[in-house]
Order: sequence, then C-alpha cells, then structure tokens
Amino acid sequence: MAPPRQPSRARIHLPGPARREQPLTVHHLNQLLLVCSLVLLVAVAAVRISSRSGLPSLLVYLGIGVAMGQDGIGDIHFNNAQLTQVIGYAALVVILAEGGLGTKWKEIKPVLPAASSLALIGVAVSIGVTAAGAHYLVGLDWRQSLIIGAVVSSTDAAAVFSVLRKIPLPARVTGVLEAESGFNDAPVVILVVAFSAAGPVEHWYALIGVIAMELAIGAAVGLAVGLLGAWALRHVALPASGLYPIAVMAIAVTAYAAGALAHGSGFLAVYLASMVLGNARLPHWPATRGFAEGVGWIAQIGMFVLLGLLVTPHEMGDDIVPALVIGLALTMVARPLSVVVALLPFRVPWPEQTLLSWAGLRGAVPIILATIPMVNEVEGSRRIFNIVFVLVVVYTLIQGPTLPWVARKLRLGDSQEASDLGIESAPLERLRGHLLSVAIPEGSKMHGVEVNELRLPSGAAVTLVVRDGTSFVPLPTTVLRRGDELLVVATDPVRDAAERRLRAVGQGGKLAGWLGTGNGGPSR
Repeated sequence: MAPPRQPSRARIHLPGPARREQPLTVHHLNQLLLVCSLVLLVAVAAVRISSRSGLPSLLVYLGIGVAMGQDGIGDIHFNNAQLTQVIGYAALVVILAEGGLGTKWKEIKPVLPAASSLALIGVAVSIGVTAAGAHYLVGLDWRQSLIIGAVVSSTDAAAVFSVLRKIPLPARVTGVLEAESGFNDAPVVILVVAFSAAGPVEHWYALIGVIAMELAIGAAVGLAVGLLGAWALRHVALPASGLYPIAVMAIAVTAYAAGALAHGSGFLAVYLASMVLGNARLPHWPATRGFAEGVGWIAQIGMFVLLGLLVTPHEMGDDIVPALVIGLALTMVARPLSVVVALLPFRVPWPEQTLLSWAGLRGAVPIILATIPMVNEVEGSRRIFNIVFVLVVVYTLIQGPTLPWVARKLRLGDSQEASDLGIESAPLERLRGHLLSVAIPEGSKMHGVEVNELRLPSGAAVTLVVRDGTSFVPLPTTVLRRGDELLVVATDPVRDAAERRLRAVGQGGKLAGWLGTGNGGPSR
C-alpha cells in the first residue's frame, strides 16, 4: 500500500533556490493562461494523431497531465482529490449533456430495453464478478473489491466511437452502446457513494430500493425539465441566435441540479433532458450542436489533464500487477457475462454480443469515481485510485486499437449500413425548410438512378449535384453516380419522409418499396 500523502492542497513549484507557495497575482494569472492555452492547442492537435492511430484521445490528455505533474517535466504538485472530484462532476455534466443532445431518439428507441438491461442488470453482474476477482485473486478486502467493481463498471461510448467512426456498425449495436453509456453512470455513482460511505452496507435490498427511487426521480426531473425547456425555446424569440446554445446548456445543467437537489440521479436527469432537447427541432440547432461539442471537448480535455496531474506514477509500481489481474477478470469474464445475462431476453445475435463485450471501454467516469473513496478517506483509497488508473489506461490501449479488427472479423463492419448514405441537415429557419447534404458512397444502390426515379415526396427536390469537384443543376434525367454529393431542399413537413426515401433508394435502388425495401427506416 502506498504511504499516506500530505494533506490535500494544490501548489506549483516556483523556480529559484527558495521554493515557496505564493499568493496568486496578475503575473501568475498570465502564466496560468499561457499554460492553459498551450495545453488546449496541444490537445486539439492530439485529436488528429489519436484518430489516425485508433487510440481514444483520453489517453493523450491523461499523458499531458502526467507529463505536467511532479514526475514529469512540469513539476506541478497537485493532490487535491476533492477539487478533482468537483471539477470532474462538472465536466461529466457537460459531457453527458453534449452526448444527450447528439442522441437520436429514433435510433435508440428500438434498443432502449436492451440498453436499460445492460445499465442495470449488466452493471450488477459486472460488479459482482469483478469484486470477486479483486478479492480472491488480488487479496483486497470486500469493501475495496466492491468499490473497484462498481467504479470500473461504467462504459464510455465516446471512447468506443472514437475508434469506430470509420467502421459503420448495425444501428442496434451503436444504439445499445450509446444508450448504455448514458444510462449506466447513474446507478454506478450511487453504488460507489454507498460503498465508500462510513460503516458497512447493510440490507442490500434497501440499497436497491434507493437506487430505484433515485433513478425514478432523476428520470422524472430530466424529462420534465427537457420538455418544459424545449417548449420555452420554441415559443420565446431570443434577440440573438448565439443565446440559444447558452440557453440549451443552461437548461441541461438545471436538470442535473434539480435532480440532485430532489435526491434523485442528476446524471440521468441531465442526459434525458438533453436528449429531449436534442430531438425537439429547436431554432438555430446547428449553432447549438457546434457550441455543445466545443464545450464538451473543453470539459474532456480539462478533466483528463487534471486527472493526469493527480496521478503520481512512481507510487504505482506495486499496483500494476493487481490492476492487470482485475482488468483481465473484468474484460474476459465480467463484461462478457454481464452482456450475455442482460441481453438474454432480447435474442441478440452472438456476433453482436461479442462486439458489445469487447467494446466495453472505460473512460472518464471510472477515474473520477475513484476519487470518491479518497475524499471519504476509505482505507486503501490511494491504492484503489492507482489500480483503476492503470486498468483504464492499459486496457484502453489493448481494446481501442483492436476494436476495428474485431468488428471486421465478426463481419459487423461490412454490413449494409456501410453503404448507407451520409446525410447532414441544416434548417432554413425563415423559409421553414431544410437543406439536406447527401453523399453517395461506394456500394450504394443509388448509383445509376435518375433524379426523377428518386420519387421524392412533394415539397422536396434535388437542386444541385457536385461531381468530381464540379457543381451543376441536375435535370430530371440526370443519372446519379457513386461519389456524387447532392443538395436536396425539403419543406419542414416532408423533411423526414424525404430522408427516409433517399435512404431506401440507397439501400434498395430505384425499385425500393416495390421490392420490400421499406422507406429507409428511421432518419439518422
């Protein structure tokens, strides 16, 4: 076990023979702003590197924090677990809000029961198996084992999609991963707090009741705040378009605060409220999405860099092997078993279950939750934090780069979804219409179809075709080709129908509908 640390405080070593802590001045503020701006620039550049290497960017941000820490070149001594926890919670609220705003209800609705089962039953199975492994294989006491089991049972869809963005997967797989990551944070936080509280956890059935009550309160508050906020934003004309993104994020944070103050799950509340707002067709939506993504990136960068600062690498030597053993039990036994048990009633094909098992990447939440026992001064809390940190880093390094390979081997990266159309929509506010940008990929059955054979609904029309860098206005007899980009203008009432029709033709050709190819399924 690592030796006890000095009382929590944050300090920066100043150069010179007599190092001492000094009060913050304008000069120090300027230095801090310079460091923060440089860190942000390096982190932004690192996104491109991580996308090419297949590694989630969280590892790069953690590395920046470690490099700035006391064992790195920055020599910044930071060990304030309580401050890290507070900032981490705030960052998680922003990240969950951004994730909820980008969640399409039509995509997760069919898989909602399966995702909910994974977030509840799957989490319970994962905690039990992982805790047993930590207790019997590593020798931790049951309290520490349960804390570790709960901490590492939360998945991170952002980490998964960062390495799978170039491999389209079946909608059911992506929907389950996305919804599971949004839902499982809430019960995991409740369990970690309960296991880290003073005294033993008695009457486990009472704990289940508390979890159910907090989830119910959080869901009710989140849905209520989201619906009320969406109604207000549609009926109140703000004087500037830039105020809408601020209002949306403020409503999302309000949902978290209201849910937490009502003794419910604030994390579930903010995710559901954001999902309601994201599917409500709010004014100036592209600006809102761009703002939310930017704030989400800042939250991720700041949170991971701070977590890297909190780590003391030279103290981790004795915790590496236990972390590898617990991680092996989690990855090879707990996660697959939790997927099988949770999805048993839903008859999910084995290839999809296998990918869901391997795609259980851990990210920000486990490391943030590992600060809770530190703040509560649980015995061995520093060792718990070190084990969780090593586990997240090592198994993300293993699972992240291999996810595309696993998807291809399971034949889940070459499905019909891979030739689906890339469609982006920008609302034309004053004209009450939408401008759809449609990219025709390789393998699409829209290749060879004439414009008039698209049979778009009345109120939608192809207005421009971009081919080989040249744009032109198409005729009804213009033949579309793979690689073309189309601009389709659609009135608000037929926007969804036009997108469904385009997807149907992309998957079934010009006879889609007569040959049993539906209307293209839900808009994506």
